[in-house]
Amino acid sequence: MITIRRLLGHEGAAAAELHRRAGALIPGYDTTLHSAEEFKVFYRDHVMPNGSVWGAFEDDRLRGHVALLPGWIDHLYVDPDFHGRGIGSALVILAQQEQAELRLYTFQSNTRARALYERHGFAIEELTDGQRNEEKMPDMTYVWRRG
Repeated sequence: MITIRRLLGHEGAAAAELHRRAGALIPGYDTTLHSAEEFKVFYRDHVMPNGSVWGAFEDDRLRGHVALLPGWIDHLYVDPDFHGRGIGSALVILAQQEQAELRLYTFQSNTRARALYERHGFAIEELTDGQRNEEKMPDMTYVWRRG
């Protein structure tokens, strides 16, 4: 059974590792641009203290997480072994319950995430050539507003 709760500060390392594992499945996304330790420091110093981070847990194992900033889904990753089990949808719905308007960035090549967001009413706001992100991958902005 999956339960959702806010992550505790010390759980940021597990969220960082999940980000690396799930991100590696995105076509063209090179997770080796940063070491595992750099991911952990990023989560410790930026993601965890700057917004609310919610986790989907199976027993005590983190299976997915969503990091929220005011008006934004900053990160959403699901354990690859748990794709297709509704965890991503549950995290998107939680974000939509928390905020009346949301934006997010995703890579254009991330077709799995794009399908998830579009199923939950997100619409493309902007397409870019990737010059604004460090990976230099074409990305996009999605927007959702509570109707």
